[in-house]
Amino acid sequence: MKYDVLEHFLEATKYKNMSSSDQQLGLPQPLLEQPFEGEVITLPDPFAVIVPAMDVKEAILKRESIRSYTDQPLRVEELSYVLYMTQGIRKQLKSATLRTVPSAGARHAFETYLFINHVEGLRSGLYRYIASTHSLGMVSFDSSMKENLLHACYDQQMIQQAALTFFWVCDFDRMGYRYQERGIRYLFLDAGHVSQNLYLLASQLHMGTCAIAAFDDDAVNKALGLDGLKIFTVYIGTLGKL
Repeated sequence: MKYDVLEHFLEATKYKNMSSSDQQLGLPQPLLEQPFEGEVITLPDPFAVIVPAMDVKEAILKRESIRSYTDQPLRVEELSYVLYMTQGIRKQLKSATLRTVPSAGARHAFETYLFINHVEGLRSGLYRYIASTHSLGMVSFDSSMKENLLHACYDQQMIQQAALTFFWVCDFDRMGYRYQERGIRYLFLDAGHVSQNLYLLASQLHMGTCAIAAFDDDAVNKALGLDGLKIFTVYIGTLGKL
């Protein structure tokens, strides 16, 4: 989201200058996950995939941004593993989810959208990760989607090459419910947590990844079908084989 849009965003929501949060007022909290209507693909067990052994020290020291990939596809088992390790639910509580990444107050305001380019057995197109059931929702197979997303990211060719591109999309009500306007800063901190997990996974899997913060907010949100106000893209990351 563009910095000059933030003030407009806060003015357009109920969170600016509230004396008490919705949580303090005892109001019902937002859903822990956006509903999905459409065809869903169940992902394989993320722990069934055999991955290279690597300790945290080695993963951190090997971590780097890589912008060029081969056209070798990911296996769907690898996709399952990466999705779980970046946004998977470890434990479902009544009013929160405990996931594989930290989040302010366990609010976990992100939905993961994926543009899949090269994954075995999956049609190229836009999907959404349904963390509660560890599955993929099929969103769009519009033939212009790839070009639209490429242009919205200022024609960064790694999106063209990557096996898949992550779009981390926030539902601000989940964060604002507890933290009001201060929740804005927590969204960006949380996005960093998710992206760092992807970097460490890329090290372990001998793949390449690169975080993307340079994109046209309005164009990306439009391509993904988001309102761009309460639900908007915060961060992007590519992943591909070397």
